[in-house]
Amino acid sequence: MKHAVPINISLLVLGAAMIMRTALADEGASDNNQANAAELAKKLQNPIANLISVPVQNNWDFGIGPADAMRFTANVQPVIPFSISDNWNLITRTIMPIIHAESPLAGGSSSSGLGDIVQSFFLSPKEAVGGWIVGGGPVFLYPTASENTLGGQKWGAGPTAVALRQQNGWTYGMLANHLWDFAGNASRADINATFMQPFVSYTTKTYTTVGVNTESTYDWESSRWTVPLNLTVQQLVKFGSQPVAFTVGGRYYAEKPEGGPDWGLRFAVTLLFPK
Repeated sequence: MKHAVPINISLLVLGAAMIMRTALADEGASDNNQANAAELAKKLQNPIANLISVPVQNNWDFGIGPADAMRFTANVQPVIPFSISDNWNLITRTIMPIIHAESPLAGGSSSSGLGDIVQSFFLSPKEAVGGWIVGGGPVFLYPTASENTLGGQKWGAGPTAVALRQQNGWTYGMLANHLWDFAGNASRADINATFMQPFVSYTTKTYTTVGVNTESTYDWESSRWTVPLNLTVQQLVKFGSQPVAFTVGGRYYAEKPEGGPDWGLRFAVTLLFPK
């Protein structure tokens, strides 16, 4: 089957996340049993919440290149907060992409494997500042791609920041970063890119969240935007004492480089480990 490989990758990644869940569950079982579902649903919308989470985000993009190709990306995105003082948290957010990319050219070969890892470190005050939850710090790009076509073969770094507000079920704000390369394969294209993710969502009393965002990137080297518009629906449930969130959604590319995807789908499973 044409798409059997990405489906298998997705199952393997989810299996790894479930193993991690089992390892952590015994440690925090009593806390998990006391977790408030409404508070968890709220924290899910906060990218720098004081909450350990392991999202496994599966993305399918379609209509790539002359061959109308598909690209599947399973992003394993653990978020781990650390209390470093009475007033401050340090939150790490890591994105590890596992990719299956069909050739955009007819007759070409597909590529599968690990992509480049992006890791962000947010220093965040434990209390809101003027009603806003804020955080900032460095972001790093690691050239971990298992195949040349799945990464840039460059080391990168830059700043990242997030600001958001939560009230009456609404969450709105923006996450942004900028990456420059500083080392790596000199024959590969330079990296000088800005990422911006404005977002707004509403969570109901039944812990259902409807959200809209863009995950826009501007490539300063080629002076081109990539702007996917994402619409998602998320539901928080519990399996015993284990809270899990399921997310489904779709995207439309309002702006893209020549040969980029036209549209896409998303399905995510997020394991939560309340303290």
